[in-house]
Amino acid sequence: MNQNLKEFYFFSNFVNRSIFNPSGQKMGKISDLVAERAEPYPMIIGMVIHATGKGKKFYLPWEKILQIEPRIILSENELTLPKPSLPAHDLILILEEVMDKQIVDTFGAKVVRVNDLHFLRVDSRLRLVHVDVGFRGLMRRVGWEKAVDRALQWLFSYDLPNQFISWKYVQLLSGSDLLHLSVSQKKLSHLHPADLADIIEDLSSRERSAIFHALDTETAAEALEEIDPKIQKALIETVSLEKASDIVEEMSPSDAADLLADLPEERAEEILEGMEQEKAEDLRELLVHPEETAGALMTTAYLSLSPGVTAETAIARLKAGAENLDIIDYVYVVNEEEILLGVVSIRDLLTAQSQQCLSDLLAPRVVSVKLEEDQNEVVEAFAKYGFRALPVVDEENRLKGVIGFRSVLDVLAPDAG
Repeated sequence: MNQNLKEFYFFSNFVNRSIFNPSGQKMGKISDLVAERAEPYPMIIGMVIHATGKGKKFYLPWEKILQIEPRIILSENELTLPKPSLPAHDLILILEEVMDKQIVDTFGAKVVRVNDLHFLRVDSRLRLVHVDVGFRGLMRRVGWEKAVDRALQWLFSYDLPNQFISWKYVQLLSGSDLLHLSVSQKKLSHLHPADLADIIEDLSSRERSAIFHALDTETAAEALEEIDPKIQKALIETVSLEKASDIVEEMSPSDAADLLADLPEERAEEILEGMEQEKAEDLRELLVHPEETAGALMTTAYLSLSPGVTAETAIARLKAGAENLDIIDYVYVVNEEEILLGVVSIRDLLTAQSQQCLSDLLAPRVVSVKLEEDQNEVVEAFAKYGFRALPVVDEENRLKGVIGFRSVLDVLAPDAG
């Protein structure tokens, strides 16, 4: 078989192109290309042909193509109706599922639209290697590429660049089967949660729901912490009660409490009932505090230890629990009644002798805020003392939570993301 392939092709080089049998008779036109879902680069395995004069569409396996250039010539005189040997979920209909669809560029962390597709010849096959999201791709699609090139060169001595995104950085969002295109849910989990949140916020409600449902629990929780509260509420209501409980359980306690406070009381309680009892009780405690108070800003994910614990043990405890802690800049020292005795900074902890007790490392003065203090007073305390976190205590000076600097930023710039 000599298909006479060039090194590179675009999808626009194939669609609506005529095909002929070995006798030179026109058999029809290409209406789509069929690719096998594969990582990282899908392989073209056939074409969909709209037959001349028959009003039918036929699947043409790649093996039946005798030649691509200068004409597409089949190896047989007649078209049949064979089905691809692969299951439908392993196939991609390029025009139907990819062209003109929104995609997530997981490398650039943005949503773009597919204007054309770029194929590379590998042996006698074509593999989908790039998505063209640029103006050149759009002009190529409508047949104006050369005319636009000449005009830009004549007027501005400017060459219109290609804007390619490698397929391995692409996550499909639109289509009949959202997010089914690839194994690449893992691609989304590699994005920074803030970038993923921005992408989700830029989508329609249907697409938001689809992408959120596809995320694993940990990634969904991290993204949800960064998303606008109104969208947070809508998203968590689209998932099952069991998954909602799992997601909220993975969130920072302060962010989880804020989310639950925005939900109907019955739904919030159902989510709490599906969580581990200890975490649910922590959240219930946070939910009783009025909005715009220190209690509403605090988290319960911090490390508190007794004064007789050594620096070596404290560091080990900090390392062991770091993944589940919101506050790792300080260790809070309390007695058996949870009375706050003092604070040890991570710097003092790391520079201390291994067997020094925390009681010997306490800061000379403890600055804390009361549960009912107004959030503006909390902001003033952060500005005045320059701490990265402030403990929150009740009237008996029992440690109830800690406010991190990020929560203060949310007060100062609630719309900053």
